[in-house]
Amino acid sequence: QVQLVESGGGLVQAGGSLRLSCAASGFTLDNYAVGWFRLAPGKRREGVSCISSDNITTYYLDSAKERFTIARDHDKHTVYLQMNDLKPEDTAEYHCVTGCSVVAGELTWHGSWGQGTHVTVFA
Repeated sequence: QVQLVESGGGLVQAGGSLRLSCAASGFTLDNYAVGWFRLAPGKRREGVSCISSDNITTYYLDSAKERFTIARDHDKHTVYLQMNDLKPEDTAEYHCVTGCSVVAGELTWHGSWGQGTHVTVFA
């Protein structure tokens, strides 16, 4: 079965950090651009970050710049999203995707969508 598996979400106080992980089952992430989207109640879906398949190009949502870092570990076939200085407005369900790209300045994707991992940031 082909699927993406996210982990690393949790409950954290504002200013804290979390590291989300995305791994694949049934295929490898190595040849894909991989990214993260987030969904929060009452808010529109946001494309948070993306890393190209060759690891050369990255994208960050403006509010994530300087705080979040996306990285790929080829040996572990895993993509990470390191989130520092978390804010209550970062509270959301974070979903890993494959095939992400930037279109008209916004992140989009055309591949798989993971089941999500929840992040709650309290003040």
